Amino acid sequence: MTKEQKNKEIADLVELLSNSPIFYLTDTTSMNAAATGNLRRECFKQKVQMRVVKNTLLKKALERVEGKDYSPLFAAIKGNTALMTAEVANVPARLIKEFRKKHEDRPVLKGAFIQEDCYVGDNQLETLATIKSKEELLGDLIALLQSPARNVISALQGSSGQKVAGIVKALEERGA
Repeated sequence: MTKEQKNKEIADLVELLSNSPIFYLTDTTSMNAAATGNLRRECFKQKVQMRVVKNTLLKKALERVEGKDYSPLFAAIKGNTALMTAEVANVPARLIKEFRKKHEDRPVLKGAFIQEDCYVGDNQLETLATIKSKEELLGDLIALLQSPARNVISALQGSSGQKVAGIVKALEERGA
């Protein structure tokens, strides 16, 4: 690889990392071609981009991204490294977990960067898989906000609702 090609690759990685608030570093060593192909297909289905990168170029790109501190991940950049980027934080972790059920603990999670936080080590996979997405959090919030309104409506519609309606009617008649 020429110096010009390396600089272009670093620039491409800097752009990718700058525009992606979520990325995972994985180790796909010892995966055969069929397993790697299956992993790539699963990534494509779940809108996760995966590419194998050179460690030195990745580290240089991480150092060049402005305004973010990726230094906790530097220790994980060893051996074979595949970079996975996604729009939803938990999708790559869930994909890795599912894939491992059939492929002997591969790929291995080396590290991840999720919305300004670094996670280092394969032991973080379960934590990352349980992170709720923005849509899931909004759904939970809406459900919490709707709960009191549902209780009032069900009370008004139930047998006690007749009592409440009777009290409201009596108050209206007194006020008139």
